[in-house]
Amino acid sequence: MATPLYLVDASLYVFRAWHSMPPDQFHDGDGWPTNAVHGFARFILDLLERERPRHIVIAFDEALDSCFRNALYPEYKANRDPAPQELKRQFAYCKALCATLGLVVLSHSEYEADDLIGSALHVARLQGYRGVIVSADKDLSQLLAGADEQWDFARGLRWGAKGVKARHGVEPGQIADYLALCGDAIDNIPGVPGIGAKTAAILLAHFGSLDALLERIDEVPFLRFRGAAQAAARLRAHREQALLCRQLATIALDAPLEPATAPFARGDAEADTLHALCEALHFGPLTRRRLHAAAGLEFTPAPGNA
Repeated sequence: MATPLYLVDASLYVFRAWHSMPPDQFHDGDGWPTNAVHGFARFILDLLERERPRHIVIAFDEALDSCFRNALYPEYKANRDPAPQELKRQFAYCKALCATLGLVVLSHSEYEADDLIGSALHVARLQGYRGVIVSADKDLSQLLAGADEQWDFARGLRWGAKGVKARHGVEPGQIADYLALCGDAIDNIPGVPGIGAKTAAILLAHFGSLDALLERIDEVPFLRFRGAAQAAARLRAHREQALLCRQLATIALDAPLEPATAPFARGDAEADTLHALCEALHFGPLTRRRLHAAAGLEFTPAPGNA
């Protein structure tokens, strides 16, 4: 089997740690909370210790309100509250920690983490690598092909391209079309009003794609499902909206990845910077030992902290 490239949807795991770790128990030297950093560090260490990846990308969301999709549709993700300063500060720490460990970190002001993952995978495939996407996000399943896998790390679930339909009701190449029809409340993508997930799956099973569906709307009233005639009318009325929603739901494969280059091999760790981060973040001796081991560095505990 081809060598795997691990593609980590970092923001998902930072947010999970932010919500699950008690903020009053973890602080940096300036008194700011570091609960998300501590939780994220545990996740990264678990992943590195378990898989020992030689090629890995850690993708962060930087385009929280400046993504190219906001220019297409200003309401994109407008339903989300802005990240508080306490969390933004921790994102910077998480990025610094990954870079210090020699991991390839990707972020961009106009592209989301999904786009960076898709673009990195697209480039790496050309060099014969397969992707292991570490995320529970259903949107990323649209990238799966061949021997690629998606891994919901927290639940210990893995699936490939052939397992997508059982999970989401459509094939990987249909996910953007599916979200264009039924919408995505998480990202504030409206879809076609009145078209739900079940109807979207039925339509795509019959027509194969959104383009074919829109070309053959006249056939929809004759399909054998409840509300077929109303669905056809809604599709006619909201044709342009469906096409826009597909643009919003489609992961870009051409995001700029500079200065990183495929196949995104792990680099050398930075011992001095790792030590400084451990001090600033008040990591305990066990976490420090694990971080140094993951980085391939010798760890010398302070006296009395072995």
